[in-house]
Amino acid sequence: MSDRVNVPDDTDRDSRTITDGFFEREIYLSRQETATFLRDLADQLEAETTVTVAGSDWEIPFDYREPIEVEIEFTKQRERELEIELEFSEAEDGSGLSVR
Repeated sequence: MSDRVNVPDDTDRDSRTITDGFFEREIYLSRQETATFLRDLADQLEAETTVTVAGSDWEIPFDYREPIEVEIEFTKQRERELEIELEFSEAEDGSGLSVR
């Protein structure tokens, strides 16, 4: 199992690890590439609470907490479209209330 989930054929050459700010990337994958990406992501989710998504020259390591929000959206306006979105929230740092 890989320690990061690689996005196939991302050709951005701005080498960096992204830990703050804003980053967005749309990548179009084949059916097989999408299936491989989702399997790699599932393996990471089962193994730990850190997920690292990476392109050829960028990576985003992210510590998350449960639950993971899964949003499913279907629309038929000009054409039918199904959107499945996963949203991970940052892991809590443990600075909440405690009993002493």
